[in-house]
Amino acid sequence: MKELEDRYLERLSELYPTIAKASTEIINLQAILNLPKGTEHFLTDIHGEYEAFSHVLKNGSGSVRRKIEDVFGNTMSSREKQTLATLIYYPEEKMERIRQKEENMEEWYRITLYRLIEVCKCAASKYTRSKVRKALPPDFAYVIEELMTEKAEGIDKESYYNAIVSTIIRIGRADRFIVALSELIQRLIVDHLHIVGDIYDRGPGPHIIMDKLMAYHSVDIQWGNHDVLWMGAAAGQRGCIANVIRICARYGNLDILEDGYGINLLPLATFAMNTYEQDSCACFQLKGESGHGKEEKLLEIKMHKAMSVIQFKVEGQLIREHPEFHLDSRNLLHLMNCETGTIEIQGHTYELLDTNFPTVDRKDPYALTKEEEEIMERLTGAFQNCEKLQRHMRFLLSKGGLYKICNQNLLYHGCVPLAEDGSLKKVSLYGKEYQGKSLYEMLESSVRKGFYAMEEEERKKGRDLMWYIWLGEDSPLFGKDKMATFERYFLADKATHKEEKNPYYHLLENEQAMNGILREFGLPEEGSHIINGHVPVKSKSGESPVKCGGKVLVIDGGFSKAYQKETGIAGYTLIYNSYGLILAAHEPFESTEAAIEKESDIHSDSTIVKRVVERKLVGDTDVGRELQEQILDLERLLAAYRSGKIAERM
Repeated sequence: MKELEDRYLERLSELYPTIAKASTEIINLQAILNLPKGTEHFLTDIHGEYEAFSHVLKNGSGSVRRKIEDVFGNTMSSREKQTLATLIYYPEEKMERIRQKEENMEEWYRITLYRLIEVCKCAASKYTRSKVRKALPPDFAYVIEELMTEKAEGIDKESYYNAIVSTIIRIGRADRFIVALSELIQRLIVDHLHIVGDIYDRGPGPHIIMDKLMAYHSVDIQWGNHDVLWMGAAAGQRGCIANVIRICARYGNLDILEDGYGINLLPLATFAMNTYEQDSCACFQLKGESGHGKEEKLLEIKMHKAMSVIQFKVEGQLIREHPEFHLDSRNLLHLMNCETGTIEIQGHTYELLDTNFPTVDRKDPYALTKEEEEIMERLTGAFQNCEKLQRHMRFLLSKGGLYKICNQNLLYHGCVPLAEDGSLKKVSLYGKEYQGKSLYEMLESSVRKGFYAMEEEERKKGRDLMWYIWLGEDSPLFGKDKMATFERYFLADKATHKEEKNPYYHLLENEQAMNGILREFGLPEEGSHIINGHVPVKSKSGESPVKCGGKVLVIDGGFSKAYQKETGIAGYTLIYNSYGLILAAHEPFESTEAAIEKESDIHSDSTIVKRVVERKLVGDTDVGRELQEQILDLERLLAAYRSGKIAERM
């Protein structure tokens, strides 16, 4: 151990080769520990709604408006503050409208520049100058740094700063400078972003969201069930591919695949038109508005049915191949009797809403036809060879996982499977039992193996487990007894559509059960929180996102328009700053155009979930603990220098 420590100090001395450099770094780190904690922003269940997501990202769930309030208080009217906030969110678009109405643009530029600089100063106050400098836009870095460090030191200095602002306006750079300041404020308002699952499906722009996240300065992602589904599809897992295409078709979002990722769906479209030419496909109407004409919409409906049938076949093959998944009850194609138009499930006979299945062989209903097999082969190759999709999935793998512990908060998307008594449910997979944290870790490891394992058998096992994570009863990202896709399409009896949730969901107010989860993941019962999404909070029915006395926060973002009628609002997001936890409720997002023109904001209300007695500092966070360890290491290096054990590298 001593030999390892000596070797480590030798390596450390390469980074800090002198007493002076090691001492300077200790001073720097110690100072950082006493800065206010950075703001963390939590979003979940974005579901492809790019415009609403982008707006919440820009406004920091109300953080920008709060900062404006801190700086200007009663010195500006509410309307002026909202105009300034909108300018920060959408600087180029807002200035275009202002130029059409404002008579004295030079005066407007001057006032606006000074206001933005003041907001910048406030936003930057909790960071080191070095960190702020790294965030500055390169084109204006020097000028912004000068203006942000302005102090009332005398007439000469005041003239100097006024001259900078006047020159910016005179040489026609005010517009670009305002854009740079606005983007800097957005960058400084939120120190770190947590995405607690489900970027994909339902909405039209998950690929745009992924591009935005890849450019974001600091982010982590806890995979949701829809994200893992897309990861499985990118890895070439057929069940995942079929589900991805079916869901895109169902919500009128096939453009995501064709235009967003360049995946050719022409073979599927041709097959669907030929196979279901005379079929109205009444059970496969679209849930979303595709924005396409009548003929294109009809084609999408037929593609929806064609891929649904292929999905049931592919999943049937997987269920037979993997009895350890315990999904036998989900194989239903062989129970259909198309001659009588009925199906028998668990002793009950139901009428089928659709009996036209020309590709289903009664002798072997789960076998793909030759055309279906060719389609799946082409699609598998397209998903595996799509460079953009693979890049997005690698980002999810590098920045994500199934859970994260950060600053005494346990983040995961769905649930921790529990037994009825609140104890951790034991789950058997591949001959081994897992529960709680070990289940999460085994499944996360399997996802990574599905992409990176050297042996084909291990890779296939990982890929198939991604499909299991999507719909398995004991999957922490699904957490229901079944995925009733078949029943929702083909059976009128709503009782068959019901999906029973894991006991976790009715034990959310049970402190003993929630404390058990916190202990399982190594967190103290007091002062810790569980933060998850996955299930929309039905606010209009009086449901609260704050559970178990504030110990559990269910913050389904409600971005998906499909859920907003059910919930009554557009969901919740969470802010954790140096003063405590703030839950932000959101109204439905009308459009970016409305946000700019009407200066409307979707942030509607804030609830303080937890206010700290003393303002939290960096030293109170996980990062602070890491910095304290670094300080101890540097102090050991100093001692080694001073004892002569290690020589300075002059």
